[in-house]
Amino acid sequence: MIIGLTGGIASGKSTVSNMLKDVGIPIVDADVTAREVVEKGEPALGKIIELFGTEILNTEGSLDRKKLGAIVFNDEKKRLTLNDIVHPAIRKRMLEKVEQLKQLGHETIVMDIPLLFESKLTYMVEKIIVVYIDPDLQKARLQKRDQFSEDEALARISAQMPLTEKIALADEVIHNDRSIDETKEQLLTILRKWNCL
Repeated sequence: MIIGLTGGIASGKSTVSNMLKDVGIPIVDADVTAREVVEKGEPALGKIIELFGTEILNTEGSLDRKKLGAIVFNDEKKRLTLNDIVHPAIRKRMLEKVEQLKQLGHETIVMDIPLLFESKLTYMVEKIIVVYIDPDLQKARLQKRDQFSEDEALARISAQMPLTEKIALADEVIHNDRSIDETKEQLLTILRKWNCL
């Protein structure tokens, strides 16, 4: 079974992801894959350089995310063009990783995709778990974790689909505003229900 794991910023998805690893379920992580596809020598990086020039590289010749970010975050057209290069490369690489894990005999694989719904990637998974957290706690955790002001935290949260909307689209929900043990118990209950343990 291919399970999609998603949530919101600072909802505790990484905590749940680590719990899955602890019980031996492999994770295909979208954020990790996104970094891999723009590494030196990757075709996607070549296309990015063609479009944006070598000034988006650091002295070692690899991608300087801050420089690229400064360009695309202020230019919607360039941001969409960048997404058109990077997103297909990420999807392809993630599906390749899933196939490799299947070949190794893994019956349950989790795809950790923060923007699963926003990027319309639900077709890649069979079941979806959303990690939910109360909005006020989410804001407080994000402020503490990333040293954001309240406005900065709210801007990051509002850039994503609201967690309440994600819940409506999920097969299961883990409420992550309780203790770590309760979070793990919810996860194990779901995995047992789906015969993944």
